[in-house]
Parts: sequence; structure tokens; C-alpha cells
Amino acid sequence: MRQEQRLAAILGRLADAGSVTVTGLAEDLGTSVASIRRDLQSLEEQKLLKRTHGGAVAAEVIYELPLRYRVGRREEKRQIAEAAVRLVTESVHSVGLNGGTTTTELARLLAGTRPLKVVTNALNIASDLCPRPTIDLVVTGGGVRPESYELVGPIADRALAGISLDLVFLGVDGIDARGGITTHDEVEAHTDHCLLRTADRVVVLADGSKVGKRAFSRIAGITDVHVVITDSSAPTAELERLRAAGVEVVVA
Repeated sequence: MRQEQRLAAILGRLADAGSVTVTGLAEDLGTSVASIRRDLQSLEEQKLLKRTHGGAVAAEVIYELPLRYRVGRREEKRQIAEAAVRLVTESVHSVGLNGGTTTTELARLLAGTRPLKVVTNALNIASDLCPRPTIDLVVTGGGVRPESYELVGPIADRALAGISLDLVFLGVDGIDARGGITTHDEVEAHTDHCLLRTADRVVVLADGSKVGKRAFSRIAGITDVHVVITDSSAPTAELERLRAAGVEVVVA
């Protein structure tokens, strides 16, 4: 197991249990105690946990894993992205993307399609798309969120104010029929809302773990969402509530 995968696994266990032990992690992850101690030291230096005698506990506030550690549900996210790219038909000439692992997967698929204008506030997506000759790329500017590589805040919001797009694809941290779409950070939520307002059609990309959940900050109500694309692990009852609210649901 590569270190990046070990770090993600450690953070995942902390999110579930609140604490971990060095020996337990070494046994579960099939690596040495010395490697686990180095991993814990690295994560503590990033203020993602606090080391204790023989293990570690979660930092006081962990709202989300940094993007570089989000390695789970890769197959589901790839399937969601493949379903999403099919919505980019010949009539679609401009697309907006916010940051996230699933929108990143989608951006890589868009890079191999016909000529397309893409607007994004995600630095990693911009880096992937910049050398692609078929992509006319627009990047918003703004303050950087290191957790998601996104450009957010007033500069990004103003850049989006005068734009009109055919389709916007949004990655979110939660979607439910009553609470709408949500994310962990309030500044990011406002920029996501500004991106959403540019579009004729809004498509939410959310793996099953996000469906029926709410994060801290509301991006928009469910009536602003036209389509949600998820995977088969999403709760069936919540998908029915989304359909009843007028949202088209696609299970990839």
C-alpha cells in the first residue's frame, strides 16, 4: 500500500472512530509500526490529527479530507463521470465544473471530446485541461482552498457574474430533498452558488455516501437542481424523494 493510500485510510478510520492505535493500524494496513509512526507524524504536521501515546486522535475540527487523500469509491466516481459526459451532447457548447474528485474524473473525459468551452474554479482541473487543444479554458481566479484546490471568494464570484453556460456539473458533500445541496465550507458554498446561477441546466454529481446527507453550508435548494447522477449504493428512499421533488435521477 502506497503512503498516500495509508494516509487516507488512517484519516478514514479517525473519522469513523475518533482514535486509532499504532499497532492496530500496522496490523490492519499490513505495514510496519515504524511506517505508521511516520504517517501519523506527517498527518499531525498538517494538523489533521493529534498524536497520543501509542496512537492518535482526531483533530478538534475535521470537516473534510483534503482532496489528495480522497481515494475511496474510485470506481463509483468513474461510473458517475461516464454517465455525466453523456449529457454533453452536440447542443452543449459550454460547461462549468467546480472542484472535487468526481468532477476531476469528468474533466479528464471531457478532454477527449469535441471542442468545448470549460469554466472552472478548480486549479487541478485547470492544470489537466490547459494543454488540451480541444478545450477553450476559462479559470475564475480567487482565493485558494487547499483542501479542494478550488478558487473561491469575492474574486471568483465576480468572475462568474457575467457568464452564461449550457451545463454546470457540481460536486457536493451532501444532497437531500429537503435541505438541497450542501458543502463543508461557507465561502465555497457561495462560489458554488454563483457557478450554479450561470447555467441553463445544473447536474449534481454525488456518490451514494452523499445522498440523504447534509453538510454545514447550503449551496442551493433542491429546486435549483435538474439532474443528480449517483451510484447504486445511494439510499433508494432518498432517491424517490428527489424524484418526487422534480429532480431527474440517474444511477450510474
